[in-house]
Amino acid sequence: MSVRLSDVIDVLEAAYPPILAQDWDSVGLVCGDPVEDVDSVTIAVDATAAVVDEVPDRGLLLAHHPLLLRGVDTVAASTAKGALLHRMIRSGRALFTAHTNADSAAPGVSDALADALGLTVDAVLAPARGGPENDKWVVYVPPGNADEVREAMFAVGAGHIGDYSHCSWSVAGTGQFLPQEGASPTIGSVGSVERVEEDRVEMIAPARLRGHVLAAIRTAHPYEEPAFDVLAMASVPADVGLGRIGKLATPQTLAAFVSRVHDALPGTSWGVRASGDDDAEVSRVAVCGGAGDSLLDVVAGAGVDAYVTADLRHHPADEHRRRSDVALIDVAHWASEYPWCNQAADLLRDHFGDSLPVRVSAIRTDPWNIERNGL
Repeated sequence: MSVRLSDVIDVLEAAYPPILAQDWDSVGLVCGDPVEDVDSVTIAVDATAAVVDEVPDRGLLLAHHPLLLRGVDTVAASTAKGALLHRMIRSGRALFTAHTNADSAAPGVSDALADALGLTVDAVLAPARGGPENDKWVVYVPPGNADEVREAMFAVGAGHIGDYSHCSWSVAGTGQFLPQEGASPTIGSVGSVERVEEDRVEMIAPARLRGHVLAAIRTAHPYEEPAFDVLAMASVPADVGLGRIGKLATPQTLAAFVSRVHDALPGTSWGVRASGDDDAEVSRVAVCGGAGDSLLDVVAGAGVDAYVTADLRHHPADEHRRRSDVALIDVAHWASEYPWCNQAADLLRDHFGDSLPVRVSAIRTDPWNIERNGL
């Protein structure tokens, strides 16, 4: 049975939604025709020339790191990246990237790293904020007009929660107002306090629709000056985001845990570096695949014993050591993300079975290749 490239893309984008990508990132299809069939998938952290050589004709290369991250004005075959793309296109090979969207997805890159280290994940280190910005609208309206106001708000997009529409809540109460000179009240008269039965109608709407919802209320509401509140709703943490927090089945000393990290990840000339007390107990651990020193402030207050990530720089690490007891374990960027390749492979194998061969490239695309220990 043939598999279209678009079918594979659908599976990948469901698992690693493009909306989770950072705004500076470049993810998705780089080259290839979605309507054409693919005969195989090769998965790697980087789309290097050696990795592309392994991809069969009419195959898909799924890479974690974007080949074209920053804006380019040429993909001429005389350039290194252009030559790579020309080779792929000529042989019907496709390239697809899942980068920071795979970092934040659940499960994603950091889940794969945690699993490789034997951690049971129970929290997101830096949760993404869930969903679009929403308003809660509270409208006070006479009971006889409440349905008309609701329907007007629904018609412009209010009242949607997940897969449900026409969502609202209401309660009966008593409203009071005093019409002043110049008013033209629907109920009551100028100079007299009026008390009326009203429904309090509540529903949510995307903040981007604020103007449309307001216009709908003013059109449908019987009052000259409708009474309403607009409450901007705080977004709530989602189960996706950067990094993960997990627990070891049995606590270890930091020295033993560093050895565990070393043995669990593929070897690199970068190796494994650590900062902390050798004898300190490690039970609860934060991890972040890829460069993770931007999360050091979060880690310091996360209630963890150690943090495993990559590309820790001197000054951020030094500042962290001065104010936190959380041990740092620094590994090669490529090594911290390589476990994700097997996660993505399992995802595709589970979906397509024998109809689509999937393999993980064993090529070490870590750019550092010479090791000299100074101690």
